[in-house]
Amino acid sequence: MSKRDLLNLASLMPDEIGWLMRRAAAYKAGLRHPALDGRAVGLLFEKPSTRTRVSFEVAIHRLGGHPVLLPIDSMQIGRGETVADTARVLSGYLSALVIRTFGQARLEEWAQQATVPVINGLTDLHHPCQILADLFTVYERFGSLAGRTLAYIGDGNNIAHSLMEGGALMGMRVVVASPAGSMPDPTITSHAMQIAKVYGGEVLVHNDPHQAATGADVLYTAVWVSMG
Repeated sequence: MSKRDLLNLASLMPDEIGWLMRRAAAYKAGLRHPALDGRAVGLLFEKPSTRTRVSFEVAIHRLGGHPVLLPIDSMQIGRGETVADTARVLSGYLSALVIRTFGQARLEEWAQQATVPVINGLTDLHHPCQILADLFTVYERFGSLAGRTLAYIGDGNNIAHSLMEGGALMGMRVVVASPAGSMPDPTITSHAMQIAKVYGGEVLVHNDPHQAATGADVLYTAVWVSMG
């Protein structure tokens, strides 16, 4: 397994996401392929999780691997051991590491120190695996992603960021409507807009949920908390 991390969706290419959609469809239809072939994959969760943790555990098992739960309160890192030391130690045992944490910078530190692939199981800025699953739902419904309009209505959070990136890569029109006090990160938004231009999509961000929903193929709703 080569050292390649999944820290955000902008690190992927459209053909890679397309392959993941087709592969997911094949697995759902009954394909059984032990891609992990006995490899151990660590699940290090610094934030609570139900769906993400269980889905990773089950998926790793079904792919022939062994999920290793790493609760932060039972590890030495919870008592002062550094990320660098822990990442090097875990890299000696594991073939990959899934991390659910707070700041994106902490995830990137893990990725820099580990010699095995690091997968983002959620940070405050990105939630790439969640959005890959959501895009697969759209793919199943419409047969393709390019040209579809997805409206996201809610706080400009990690979900909004990953939707903009993933949708832009796949040539979708992604319209984000968030309250004025909780808009998406401007740097991530600008980058997603640039990606969309390259791949024939569009990313729009404003404060009007009714306008966002007009003409949408998909409505994606989340918490709406006005900070103004």
